[in-house]
Amino acid sequence: MKEITFIKRNKMRWESFEKDLKGTTKMHPDNLADQFIQLTDDLAFARTFYPHSHIIAYLNALTVKAHREIYKNKKEKSSRFKSFWLTELPIELYHSRKNFIISLVIFLMAGLLGAVSALNDDGFVRLIMGDSYVNTTLDNIERGDPMGIYGHMGEVEMFFAITFNNIRVSFIVFVFGMFTSLGVGFVLVRNGIMLGAFQAFFYQKQLLSVSTLAIYIHGALEIPAIIIAGGAGIILGNSLMFPKTLPRITSLQIGVGRGMKIMMGLVPVFLVAGFLESFVTRFYNTIPLAINLFIILGSLGFIVWYFFIYPTVVHKQRNCSGIPRNAEAIRA
Repeated sequence: MKEITFIKRNKMRWESFEKDLKGTTKMHPDNLADQFIQLTDDLAFARTFYPHSHIIAYLNALTVKAHREIYKNKKEKSSRFKSFWLTELPIELYHSRKNFIISLVIFLMAGLLGAVSALNDDGFVRLIMGDSYVNTTLDNIERGDPMGIYGHMGEVEMFFAITFNNIRVSFIVFVFGMFTSLGVGFVLVRNGIMLGAFQAFFYQKQLLSVSTLAIYIHGALEIPAIIIAGGAGIILGNSLMFPKTLPRITSLQIGVGRGMKIMMGLVPVFLVAGFLESFVTRFYNTIPLAINLFIILGSLGFIVWYFFIYPTVVHKQRNCSGIPRNAEAIRA
């Protein structure tokens, strides 16, 4: 079928549907569902046979409007909170996994750069961490308490300060996606260099194992969460830079929604990391090694399981169950 024939055959139905969506009277759910299914079929057909046609952008935008109308009128189930953590967020994590890997690679490369720079330039750590921080840490090393910085304020006060700062940093990483994915990369590189330089500093003082066991009591949650936030920022940046057939504003709106879903999923992780840093890390030199390793490995295991393994399991279960993408599913 020629493109012009396809458009003429369906134009009146599309325009009528668009008019109904803009109207003040709500469409009947069955009619809305049927129209939505036909529209998605038309969109799939256009993408297949007219991949460079402007009609794809129009159908995309109309489909997004219809999708919003469907779920705006759909009653929320009482188990929405549960389904968010068990299904909705894991599915989003599964579809975003490539962005997390990109974020991880950027962060690791920056960390390596920071470590190498610190090992080859004694002034690099002071440039990155600041003279005050380095001098305080050197004093703590002299006193035999190299990680004493974590006990410099009260537990509760530190919990609120650290948790707020970690959430703030993660959202900065995410929001920098508005400056394209390059903005996210900049923040990830900055944080990676700081961590690499920090670890190299303690390596030079022959305290790498001590610093690692102390830092990763909370860092095993905190650092992966920042990397995952970077992945969410890349989603936002890509939605702005590469809208494909969608109008740029529509693509951006979708990117914001996807990214915010991931960011909301990270908030509990930062709360737990803040608790560990404030109430547990300060006792790094008295905690038995077995408990220390249990906290670190348990935290890393949770991150790997919930953010990578479990989403794959949920995705496979949904595919195997054959969840219908038809009118009945939409009406449910």
